[in-house]
Parts: sequence; structure tokens; C-alpha cells
Amino acid sequence: MKFGQVPNPEEIDFTIPADHPDTKHVLERSKAKGLDIQIGCAKWNKTDLKGFYPKGVKDELGYYSTQFNCIELNATFYRLFPPSTFEKWYATTPENFKFFPKLEQTISHFRRLKDVEQVVENNVTNMSHLKEKLGMPFLQMHNNFGPKDCDRVRTFIDNWQYDIPLAVEFRQTDWYNDPAVSTELYDLLKKNNVTNVLVDTAGRRDLMHMRLTTPDAFVRWVGANEPSSDRKRLDEWVERVADWKAQGLKQLNFFVHQNVEKESPLLSAYFIEKLNKKIGTDLQIPKTLDG
Repeated sequence: MKFGQVPNPEEIDFTIPADHPDTKHVLERSKAKGLDIQIGCAKWNKTDLKGFYPKGVKDELGYYSTQFNCIELNATFYRLFPPSTFEKWYATTPENFKFFPKLEQTISHFRRLKDVEQVVENNVTNMSHLKEKLGMPFLQMHNNFGPKDCDRVRTFIDNWQYDIPLAVEFRQTDWYNDPAVSTELYDLLKKNNVTNVLVDTAGRRDLMHMRLTTPDAFVRWVGANEPSSDRKRLDEWVERVADWKAQGLKQLNFFVHQNVEKESPLLSAYFIEKLNKKIGTDLQIPKTLDG
């Protein structure tokens, strides 16, 4: 079963919890004068995104990047791509397009943040060939990586001496549900300007901690392929983003996933249209063959 997938999504309470009190404090201190918004999918390949590409399209990334302003780059989790691949992606996409690559699984899952300095350096060096199109790389830890290894997290963050901002996703519930642990973790992230990732998925509602550590929100939203609820869930996110914007949100990075990815572009288009109407933005609404 895929992460967070459940057999009965219609029985899940998808209500977005109230913000943690510290989120308000983080946003109030940001003094942001405008909101930068990046909304995209997790993949661009035609096999998954059926009903998105017009007939005859061969350059999938090229077309995708005319419709969306960013991509969550999951492919980099599985292997280290050479600089030439990043250079090709850079040349293929238009100005202002952003990539948000996931750091390699060697770092997070195999070595579990131990003795990873050289691997991290290789990752950052290669992805830096995206130049100004490199958004915010993110580190996704394994489900069973818990607070007993907090020292590894501290060392990793202390060693992140790059100009590139970093986001981190923790999946072990004790990082959030143990007050002593969460206080230590969030103090560390805030001190080092590291963004913690919010995951909105059916089977792991405990990850909806709603606690921002920077004025940049990084949201990984996973649809349940349940038409009756997915759009309502996105409506609720529109309201929360509007509230955050009023408080001082500086950047929104919002990525739409599906257990079956076919509907991701359609849901993204829906979310963008609703957000435009709510907060007065003029983001491009992607074209979909189904819409």
C-alpha cells in the first residue's frame, strides 16, 4: 500500500486542524510584502498523467512547464542524476519555472543521516546546475526514523551551509506528539531557517501538525481519488492559505499527488482557480483534456 493510502477514504475526517500557536508567531515576524506561489504535480510523465497531454506531445517536461510553474522532483530520490541531466531540464523549461528536488534516499533511508556529508555535497552540486530554477530541496525521512536519532538531525542541519533553503519531512509521529521532542525539533528548524513539510494524506492525519517554522509553507497534498471529498479538501486549503497570507506568509509551495495520478493536473487546476478568486492572484490555470 502506498504511503497514507486507505481502502475507505470516504470514512476519513479530512478537516484541517487549527494552526499550532507558534505558526502565528512565525508568520507575524516575516513582514512579507507579497506572496510567491508555486503549485504543481509530483511527476510529469505521460503514463501517470493521462488526460493531460495533447495528442502528439513528445517533450513531456517541455509541455508540462508551459502549464505549471513548478514540479516536485521525486526522481532525484532514487538516484543521483548527472549535471548534464539538470542542465537539460534547465534548458527545457521557461523562465521562472522551479524544481523542488527530493534529496537522495542514500541520505535519508540507507545511511539515515549518518556519514552523509559527501553524498549531500554531490546532491547539491549536481542540482545546482538548475541555477535560479532550483527551488527548495527537501529531505524526506523514513517512517521509522524517530527522535532517538535527534543528534543526527542536528548534525545534518548544522552542516547544511548552502545558500539553498532546505525543507524536511518527518514521518514518525513522535516528532509531533511528544511536546518535549517537538519543542526541541521546531526550535532547531526555526533557528536554522529550515522549513518543515506538511503532509495531507488520508491514512496519516497525525502529520497535519500545522506548525510552520518559516514563513514558507511546503505542502504535499495527497488526493484519495475520491471525487466527492478531494475538491472539498482543496477548498479548505484555499481558506487556510488566505488566512496565512493575511498573517504574513511569504511563499507557498503546494504539490498535488494522487494514489492514481491521473487526476492530479485537474485537481491542481481546480485549486489554482479557486485560489486566484480568493486572494486575487493571477496564476495560470493549467489546461486539461478532461476540463
